[in-house]
Amino acid sequence: MQITALLKSILGLGGLSLVFGVILALAFKKLAVKMSEIELGIREILPGANCGACGFPGCDAYAHALAEKTGRTPPNLCTVGGSNTAKKIGEILGVEVAEMEPMISVLRCKGGKEESAEKFDYIGPGDCRSNYILLGGNKACNYGCLGGGHCVTVCPFRAIRMGENHLPIIDPDKCTGCGICVRECPRQVLELIPRSQLIYLACKSLDKGKDVKQVCKVGCIGCTLCVKVCPYEGAIEMKGNLPRMDYEKCTSCGICFNKCPAKSFIDRAPARPYAIISPQCNGCGECVKVCQFKAIEGEPGKRHTVIKDKCIGCGRCFEVCPIKVITMAGALGYAEAA
Repeated sequence: MQITALLKSILGLGGLSLVFGVILALAFKKLAVKMSEIELGIREILPGANCGACGFPGCDAYAHALAEKTGRTPPNLCTVGGSNTAKKIGEILGVEVAEMEPMISVLRCKGGKEESAEKFDYIGPGDCRSNYILLGGNKACNYGCLGGGHCVTVCPFRAIRMGENHLPIIDPDKCTGCGICVRECPRQVLELIPRSQLIYLACKSLDKGKDVKQVCKVGCIGCTLCVKVCPYEGAIEMKGNLPRMDYEKCTSCGICFNKCPAKSFIDRAPARPYAIISPQCNGCGECVKVCQFKAIEGEPGKRHTVIKDKCIGCGRCFEVCPIKVITMAGALGYAEAA
């Protein structure tokens, strides 16, 4: 009897499941919202990462918003697809799309466990947010990376890993510039910069130099030397105790990187070019005047030469040479590496 009752129960539940399944299938087919041709076309173009960087829950939601043509949704929000995707969307919608500058996420901090002091020993979940909740984090620098790896967890493209020095390392080949890690970082030490920008200041401390030196070996001390040596007006300006870079004016020459006494700047270029002066040089000496590293020598009126070991590849001599007899060796590889 018990077996019979059990079989009846199983058959009854199975029958109900089948009936409800059929009802749901019919309802789905009847009530399904059909996508327009425009929406379908846009959806095919989008990469399908569903990362949410565009501000929508996923690619389907973004495609639907674009297809509505309200004018409130820009067609260039997909950082994964980049300019090519935005251009194709613009063609479908019949609108002009402004050229989009590819971005990349960088860490504005060099203070790892070897360089930055700690206020206390943190014992708890290995997550930046949990650490931050406890008195703002255990780092003595109130602006530095906490090294908990929350950015690694939230990156949808696996472009970030933690280094041995307890600082995140961003893979430029995998980073899409979506900005999710930037929004999620409790200390706001991650930042999006133009992918073409090679030099940036890896410090966000607003403290005075003396206070910075007490908590970090590589923190910016606000000495203003980078502002003084920068040959491009307005490319670096002091805002309080911290230099601020204008990436539209900065040429990534690398002078600030090489002159900084605290080593607070980072150069993303894997390799730098170096100057070569051809035999046609008339020895005018204009290149000598602008070289801040004494990398050019020669007598007035005679061909000058470059001391390769001292040349940093900034290109200032190339810019000022009046007869254009200076070339930058390795410049092509330098551009490709960037």
